[in-house]
Amino acid sequence: MDIDRRNNVTVTGNPQGPTVVLAHGFGCDQNMWRLTVPALVEDYRVVLFDYVGSGRAEPSAFSEDRYASLDGYARDVVEVCKALDLRDAVFVGHSVSAMIGVLAADMAPQRIGALVMVAPSPRYIDDDDYRGGFSVEDIDELLESLESNYLGWSAAMAPVIMGNAEQPELGEELTNSFCATDPDMARVFARTTFLSDSRDDLKRVTVPTLVLECTQDVIAPREVGAFVHQAIPGSTLVTLDATGHCPHLSAPEVTNEAITAFLAGLR
Repeated sequence: MDIDRRNNVTVTGNPQGPTVVLAHGFGCDQNMWRLTVPALVEDYRVVLFDYVGSGRAEPSAFSEDRYASLDGYARDVVEVCKALDLRDAVFVGHSVSAMIGVLAADMAPQRIGALVMVAPSPRYIDDDDYRGGFSVEDIDELLESLESNYLGWSAAMAPVIMGNAEQPELGEELTNSFCATDPDMARVFARTTFLSDSRDDLKRVTVPTLVLECTQDVIAPREVGAFVHQAIPGSTLVTLDATGHCPHLSAPEVTNEAITAFLAGLR
């Protein structure tokens, strides 16, 4: 199947500039980057896409076996990069996409030359001295609720994930994005996301990496940002003046400033 159609690939910006790939998180699509794209298009070639099972990606390409692990989503990324013949692209991944980017960079090191991790978490479940923010029981309850009543779960959880109660329209947008996702495909992506453990993968990252965290984030608390930063040699950790799990929507100015400053340092 044609990759452009399978993953709803969009290419915009400066065709002569370095390439930046923007990758969305669970329950979202490429439209979530609409406030970041204008900050990049003058100097960079910008690639956006939807994971299979999300947005306007081709639903017939979905396979539960493939997408039952983050490797399946990372293969999407690598195949998009190969189809566009990308070299040393900067991969900007939000939430679980940050870990998908880590896996993709390991699979195809010539394709991805730097990583920007926006509100990343390598593991959501607490484990011994590691604090991911959730107990096993928390995640079991979350997944059970999602699987039994996906629309109800979306309406309840999206505003919590987004935070920023003073901007209720953002929570509504995330709710609508979740609700637009096929429930069966969302169930697979949710289990893959919230049960993943990518902590050991961080040790293999060798490219320049920017880790962006928020001052308050119920999905990826600051202990997680510190862990990711410490696990990736030479990485840069920036704490944004932002709250919630989607700073590219709730605080686009500071998020874009951090991303473009990092990109400028690579040139």
